[in-house]
Amino acid sequence: MLVDYAPVYKTELLDNVLPFWTEHSIDTVNGGYFTCLDRNGQVFDTDKFMWLQGRQVWCFSFFYNHIEPRQEWLKMALQGAAFMEKFGRDEKGNWYFSLTADGKPLVQPYNIFSDCFAAMAFSELYKALPEERYKKIAIETFDNILNRQDNWKGQYNKTYPGTRPLKNFSLPMILCNLTLEMETLLGKEKVNEFVPLIIQEVMDDFYQPDTGLVLENIAPDGSFVDSFEGRLINPGHAIEAMWFIMDLGKRIGNDELVKTACERMLRMLEYGWDNDFGGIFYFLDIKQKPPQQLEWDQKLWWVHVEALVALAKGYRFTGNEQCAEWFTKVHDYTWQHFKDPDYKEWFGYLNRRGEVLLPLKGGKWKGCFHVPRALYQVWKTLEQ
Repeated sequence: MLVDYAPVYKTELLDNVLPFWTEHSIDTVNGGYFTCLDRNGQVFDTDKFMWLQGRQVWCFSFFYNHIEPRQEWLKMALQGAAFMEKFGRDEKGNWYFSLTADGKPLVQPYNIFSDCFAAMAFSELYKALPEERYKKIAIETFDNILNRQDNWKGQYNKTYPGTRPLKNFSLPMILCNLTLEMETLLGKEKVNEFVPLIIQEVMDDFYQPDTGLVLENIAPDGSFVDSFEGRLINPGHAIEAMWFIMDLGKRIGNDELVKTACERMLRMLEYGWDNDFGGIFYFLDIKQKPPQQLEWDQKLWWVHVEALVALAKGYRFTGNEQCAEWFTKVHDYTWQHFKDPDYKEWFGYLNRRGEVLLPLKGGKWKGCFHVPRALYQVWKTLEQ
């Protein structure tokens, strides 16, 4: 029974993954966190990436709020929040992409996901420690995201305007989760305004009824664009988005939406599964053309752990037995290949055969977020 997995995920979170970050990521000199950590936790690069700082602040704030109020977790959250508050934004309130260890800007705020995870971080921290400045940062950042959402790269956008405009799936997907995360601060009325628009974008605009698949990019009018970007399928993004939608469906009491999201998640998982070597492909082309991403056949940590969350929620919310079957299959692959048998935390990058490609535990893209969040979500979902 799937409930038997709950204590496994709980133990892995509390005894393995979280201790890795508390032991190795703290910058005691400059504040904030180091995220570029090798297999056993040694720092191999000191640059700091704002979206990973925000994600780690959110994690420790969330676990303080939802597991137990351990002072060490609140202290960890404040460690990153203080650094972000002091150095993280430009004069317009946009969050930089990366900084030096001591807080000097390195990469301009071209990436709105730095803002998304900053909003999440300070919103969750405010619930743990309700200081008005945390609320102010979270709401200002959220409003800035909405103001930038139609052209979020702004002056840093390298595409030529007007020739082939594209609408990307990533931001609507993130907003599915972010609005729920921030409901305490935003208020139910404001969230209720966003929910129908977000659901429409994620469930209608990017969905292809003829294939049952979700595209990563579409034209602004919702039409298909026959190009590298327009044909792109990112199974992990769609799978993750569907558990966000399931949560939204439960919030608004729409069981049909939950069921539809579960079915689409299963379709994307089936489509993205590598029948030869196991695991979920990173990128695919909807017309089976060669993808432009050279890493298309790699197996990434976040894709697999988000699939486990989606399957656990799908089974709990709908009782669909396919979710239980797939959960066991994805669990076996994920724990066999991504979990490090000798050191704490999990590997992030495998080649197609499932062999470790990079032995790091954190870097520019992997930090303290997907693994601990997924372990918590699976634990709590199956326990209930």
